[in-house]
Amino acid sequence: MIIGLLSDSHGNTAMLKNALETLVGYKTDAIIHCGDICDIAGLRLLSDLKIPVWLVAGNMDSHIQHKLELTSQGTNVTFEHRTAEILLENGEYLIATHGDNELLLEELIAAEKFPYICRGHTHKAFDTQYGSTRLICPGAISGPRFPNFPTAAVLDTAKNKIDFYDISTPGSPVNFYL
Repeated sequence: MIIGLLSDSHGNTAMLKNALETLVGYKTDAIIHCGDICDIAGLRLLSDLKIPVWLVAGNMDSHIQHKLELTSQGTNVTFEHRTAEILLENGEYLIATHGDNELLLEELIAAEKFPYICRGHTHKAFDTQYGSTRLICPGAISGPRFPNFPTAAVLDTAKNKIDFYDISTPGSPVNFYL
């Protein structure tokens, strides 16, 4: 399964659109937004896609969580408040969370129940292995901390491979390595 990962768009719909164009261009089977979408316009961009989308609420989404829940109903977007579990081709599950709840994140990692945990919140792109669990943060669309440009990622679960992309220039994503 090829999954597009993004996080922390913080209402920057222009950059979110760049990220989605990049991810869809890599023939993704699904998109996961790891929180802090911060507006309904971003949700509308996600719901325009022709593939399944999972969106988890971030700490900056508290003011619109009810609107996100209502607006996502009847669309391709599955909205979850804390975690979203996505069935993979091998019968295992990937779990996505925003990552602002450190206790929840520590419990998910310690359980080693999921081969992939995708998170946001840090605004830093990384890929770290903890036992049998791989913790991935695609970075941030808005306000990136590391690297210092907006990023998204493509996870190929069949190959257990992740690629990170600089999505700052429309139509010209640049693959980079951490």
